[in-house]
Amino acid sequence: MERIPITREGLEKLKKELDHLLKVERPKNIKEIEEARAHGDLSENAEYEAAKDRQAFIESKIRELQDKISRAQVIDTPKEGINKVVFGTTVRVYELNSDTEKTFKLVGPDEADVSNGMISVTSPVGRALIGKQVGDTVVIKAPGRTIEYEVLEIRF
Repeated sequence: MERIPITREGLEKLKKELDHLLKVERPKNIKEIEEARAHGDLSENAEYEAAKDRQAFIESKIRELQDKISRAQVIDTPKEGINKVVFGTTVRVYELNSDTEKTFKLVGPDEADVSNGMISVTSPVGRALIGKQVGDTVVIKAPGRTIEYEVLEIRF
């Protein structure tokens, strides 16, 4: 079984989502199915079909979350004493090509959310930043262009 790196916060978020599905969404859906069944002929009952479709979605999401949680490997980031980019650190970089600064937090693939600056350690940018120190420059070959970042700051 392949282990997936995750922050402690990321694992708690997955557990919270699973708990919500099991304790809120699944029981709510069961009631919806019961109510739709009470309306009679199931072959032409749109409410029943919609509730069954929702049930399939919920059950699929539950299985997916259970799998992610079972394969999760929590990696605690040291709070100090390390002067290089590691899993869980926040990195402020200067993009040489566009004269802009960006901030990334390196997280596991299941936590990645680029719009919030959380990038996967397995992404091209994440892989390039791992092990770098303040002042280092990294070059990332992306489709259609090459990106150069200078590491400005590393926070834990």
